[in-house]
Amino acid sequence: MSEKQVKKTIGNVFNQLADTLISGEYGKKPKVAVTASGSEHGEDEVFKAAAAALKFGIEPTVIGTKANKSVNTLVVDSEDDAHKKMEELLDTGSVDAAITMHYPFPIGVSTVGRIITPGKGEEMFIATTTGTSSTDKVEGMVKNAVYGIITAKACGIKNPTVGILNVDGARQTEIALNKLKNNGYEINFAESKRSDGGAVMRGNDLLTGSCDVMVMDSLTGNLMIKIFSSYTTGGSYESLGYGYGPGIGENFNKLILIISRASGAPLIEGAIKFAGELIKCNCLQIAKEEFDKAKKAGLDAILSEIKASKKSTVEEAEIVAPPKEVVTSQISGIEIMDLEDAVKLLWKNGVYAESGMGCTGPIVLVSEAKTNDALKILADNDFISKEQLDC
Repeated sequence: MSEKQVKKTIGNVFNQLADTLISGEYGKKPKVAVTASGSEHGEDEVFKAAAAALKFGIEPTVIGTKANKSVNTLVVDSEDDAHKKMEELLDTGSVDAAITMHYPFPIGVSTVGRIITPGKGEEMFIATTTGTSSTDKVEGMVKNAVYGIITAKACGIKNPTVGILNVDGARQTEIALNKLKNNGYEINFAESKRSDGGAVMRGNDLLTGSCDVMVMDSLTGNLMIKIFSSYTTGGSYESLGYGYGPGIGENFNKLILIISRASGAPLIEGAIKFAGELIKCNCLQIAKEEFDKAKKAGLDAILSEIKASKKSTVEEAEIVAPPKEVVTSQISGIEIMDLEDAVKLLWKNGVYAESGMGCTGPIVLVSEAKTNDALKILADNDFISKEQLDC
């Protein structure tokens, strides 16, 4: 073997070792397709991001309407053709994941985004940001919590902390997730950084990154991901974070991540890196394992309870309030939409109550002497979490 051949062989060995250190698997790099058609900033933004992502040990393939020498490119005539080519690459196993600007996920599948919080520069997963986990908001948020846990674990967080954003449905979601946890599914609830704590997060917690996974409905999540990705640019250019994330759902067996038409090169680069991490950690296998665990803990039954527990509104004339009492004891943790129903339920059971608004949200006011009775009545009817009985 000549000296030149020896040097070339040694060089190849070092290149393979470098690839191993980057990719974590000898000789194999994650392969990610990215569609470029439709970007508001032009296809060159996608090419720039793909070229920059090479340093992460990822092999990107850009599907666009023009060629580029810096990265592997597949040229197509239109955005529709780009999506067809993307599907073909996924179906044949030519790529491990795909990133695109829109995708018609089926009901039951929604995307888990990933942001960098401005308070301390910490990362947070937003569950979820696009798609529809369920047509019922609370059921959807319960599923979103599982989807968020899956994605966080697929990015190397073994026991992610979970918070629930204080939106409509948060308290009912908390009750359902506590049932799931008590049945054996591992959920590591976060604590709000606000003085009163709890797993229900305030707006401040979004900024400070109080949890690894922030659970919310996808419409709110979509708004959050847009704000956090572009608040430094005035909104027209998404420059921060990792995008809208992978579509997660039971039996969904493709790894497809979403970015926006407004996403710029830095965010698209982050999305490609995000995809690479999910591939290396085998996100689809983690999803299967987590769904199996959740179902063994009674997820399906809990979701069925949510659908069945839509409380029928009782006519005010049918329930007469008990004699008025001095009410100084506050019971929190009740959804704003359920507040009046909770009061009527207590009246029906002989407990005088009034509704109000405390510093952390809706409250029911009862007398000190009847607080324990009221708590039990509300917990038995799923207006509050049973964990509040022990507080």
